[in-house]
Amino acid sequence: MNNLILKQFNAQDLVFKEVNNLPQISKNQKKIYLKKGEDPLNGLDTANFFYFIMNGKIKIYQIDFVSSKEQILYLLSRGDMFDVVCLLDGSEREYISEVLENTELISLPLDDVKKMILEDNSFRHFFYQYLAQQLKSMENLAVNLSFYDVYQRVIHLFTNFTYMKDGKATLRVIDNLKHEDIASMIGTVRKVLNRSLQKLKQDGVVELSRKKIHIKNFQKLLDKLNI
Repeated sequence: MNNLILKQFNAQDLVFKEVNNLPQISKNQKKIYLKKGEDPLNGLDTANFFYFIMNGKIKIYQIDFVSSKEQILYLLSRGDMFDVVCLLDGSEREYISEVLENTELISLPLDDVKKMILEDNSFRHFFYQYLAQQLKSMENLAVNLSFYDVYQRVIHLFTNFTYMKDGKATLRVIDNLKHEDIASMIGTVRKVLNRSLQKLKQDGVVELSRKKIHIKNFQKLLDKLNI
């Protein structure tokens, strides 16, 4: 399995566990429930509060209003946190967001989270590891958009989101996304993406159903990296 994504899933699980055990959570937490289709960044106060995703899925993206082309920057799910940039430098970002699945958040005042980073060694370790992974994710996005064609971008995306357990490959987080969203993660459109998906299906790498993508042969997927 891809070591980066394994570390990412492990870190998200560890952050999730850590957040549940922190004394600040029970003291100052506020649970927030978001419905599918909502734009949470329109209503959430990222200038004063920090958010932990406990369940669900949110996409953070930008859009070119001339071409209507969309680029997903972050796909947030269980164990993710936001807004890290606002927490660190106090600036609010001009992003668009959409809840892809009904989502549960925990909010904490920014000052509490900053205190946790300073005083809680365990949380600080997870936070910095998570921050490094977010930076690495953006670096990978820039490299993929610059150097690889759509077919290779799909392969890299699936490799990065495949989780191995007991010898079985499972596509996580993106397995039930609409094809439009998968396309916008790799800087293309659905029609072009579908050609790559059909090629992977014909090669026995993936199985496609109406609402799911399954990894059929992970080794074949790895073998196709950068061919």
